[in-house]
Amino acid sequence: MKLYSLSILYKGATKSNLLKAAYDLSSFSFFQRSSIQEFMTFTSALIVERTSQGTRASVKEQEYLCHVYVRNDNLGAVVIADTEYPQRVCFTLLDKVLEEFSRQVDSIDWPSGNPDTINYKALDIHLSKYQNPREADAMTKVQAELDETKIILHNTMESLLERGEKLDDLVAKSEHLGNQSKAFYKTVSVNDSPY
Repeated sequence: MKLYSLSILYKGATKSNLLKAAYDLSSFSFFQRSSIQEFMTFTSALIVERTSQGTRASVKEQEYLCHVYVRNDNLGAVVIADTEYPQRVCFTLLDKVLEEFSRQVDSIDWPSGNPDTINYKALDIHLSKYQNPREADAMTKVQAELDETKIILHNTMESLLERGEKLDDLVAKSEHLGNQSKAFYKTVSVNDSPY
């Protein structure tokens, strides 16, 4: 599970405007990183331009999922992740980032701002924190713990069943020994009898 890009954009009348972005391209070759970053920036802008106000969407592009949220005030955000990353966590991240950004950056600066003029430094921190969805998101952490408990419980039940089968074998053997003992006792009793 990996997040590659987190961008905040303003959806203008004809095109979107990149306000701030963070990237984690460490899994790509050094020589490919600038091209991949340009592609992710272009894709993020295009997705925001084509997404209606007040809409959340996920768009598949090759082996990546681009999750977008454009608010009613035209402020939008895009996170690009691999297909394994939980969609709900992506939208939680987008909500959090947009809310925080709108409190720290005046809306007057959104239409004309750019990454150099916008003073918002938390994107890199959020991108890094959310690389592990279990640590960043409480619901995912609880779900992972529940899944782990279910696996342990399942393994324990299997162990009990195996143990139960072994106990059944012992009980069967014990009953067999009981019958042999009774037969031996009867045989001994008959032979020892004076009649």
